[in-house]
Amino acid sequence: MSEIFAGIANLGFPIVISIYLLVRIEGKLDSLTNSINELTKAIVKLE
Repeated sequence: MSEIFAGIANLGFPIVISIYLLVRIEGKLDSLTNSINELTKAIVKLE
């Protein structure tokens, strides 16, 4: 039984960290997408 709990503890931590990092990166990707769209609009205005 303790082997099962040890497996959950070992696998649970990486899963929690992965979810946390994905949530953080998602916000940064949205910001990057907005910046690229604004840059595209600025380049179109220059042409």
